[in-house]
Parts: sequence; C-alpha cells; structure tokens
Amino acid sequence: MKRIKVSNNVIRRLPRYLRKLDELSDAGIDRISSGELGRQMGLTPSQIRQDFSCFGEFGQQGYGYNVLALRTEIAKILGMDRNFTAVLVGVGNIGHALIDHFSFSRYGFRLVAAFDVKKEVVGTNIGDVPVYDIRDLRGDVAEMKPDIAVLCVPRTYANTVAHTLLDTGVKGIWNFTNVELDIPETAMVIENIYFSDSLLALGYYLSERIDEMEARAARKRL
Repeated sequence: MKRIKVSNNVIRRLPRYLRKLDELSDAGIDRISSGELGRQMGLTPSQIRQDFSCFGEFGQQGYGYNVLALRTEIAKILGMDRNFTAVLVGVGNIGHALIDHFSFSRYGFRLVAAFDVKKEVVGTNIGDVPVYDIRDLRGDVAEMKPDIAVLCVPRTYANTVAHTLLDTGVKGIWNFTNVELDIPETAMVIENIYFSDSLLALGYYLSERIDEMEARAARKRL
C-alpha cells in the first residue's frame, strides 16, 4: 500500500466507502464495479478510481472490485488494524454516552480507561472501562501510553487538559469540547467534532431547496 499526501476530501470519503462495503458484504455481494459503486454512493466512477489510486490499484479492469478485499485495504488505510489504544477524559453526558453506545473496538480502537473529577464515578467501571481520578491524569496516562484521548471535559478546561495529554505523549485527540485547541498541528493530530456544523449544513441545504421550490413556483405563476 502506498501512502502519499492526499486531500482532506478523499480522506473524508474513505469511511463512506467502508460503510458501503460493509452493507454490500452483509447483502452477500462479492464484487462490484466502479460504476455501480458510484451509482449507489452518488459519485462518478472516475472519482472512485481517482480516490483509490491515491493508495494503490485495488480493482481489475472488466472485473471490478472484490468487496471483502477492498474493505480490508480501506480498513488498513484508516489504521483499523493497528490496535490503537484510547483513554476518555470527562465522563459527563457525552463521555458517558460514548462509553455506553459507541463501539470503539469496531473501528480499531481499544478504550482502556476514563478519567473524571466526580467522586461518585471515580473508582467505578462503566461497562468494561475503569474510571480514574482526573487529578492523577498526568501520571496515569504517562504510564498507560495511549495513542489517543477522547476529550469531553467542560470547555473552560479543554486547553489545560489537552496540553497535559500532549506532555504525556498522547499522539492524537478526538475533541468534543467545542473549543479550538491551541496546540499546533505539528505537535498532535486533532479531530474536532462540532455537532452544530452538521446541523447548520442541514439548515443551509434545506434553505437552498426551499428557495429553489419557491423560485420554480413563482416562474409557473408568470
């Protein structure tokens, strides 16, 4: 597998390919052409071939793509075979929900611990995840050496905790704090999650569709 610098748009499409290939596999489909894959995903065949060419040649002309083999290759590209470890910091509503309902292991991450300040939570387990005192964060994380941290603390503490995690050698943060962390990209990989962005994008596309419908109705009245 070759790994070159690719655009963010290509990277964001890879999980979509993974989901679609899982759907195809579950439906008992063994192979698929770029044309049919594109039709199902709303992409052009050339776009699909161009995306995959960033990482290698996965299909055969006249045969298409082997669904299971392509799924395996994309999973490798996304690091799902590297057994990354993770800790979660901040067991509030979002943190608790992630531990309870998000399958980290399905995507190649092993959640090994959580940290919180609340006495009634510290020392307990949420599912199989032990909860430690956040006051011991620096020492415990330095000892555990996780690859990433899931950051769910209140926004006022976001940068302080993030820098502590950076100091202990954490390589990446999945950031749910709704704060732009002041850590340079060269120091740590940060993936910011803003629920509002998705909702506001929905609002834009909905407004656009309504405006188009109203414009068509107005033209018909003329």
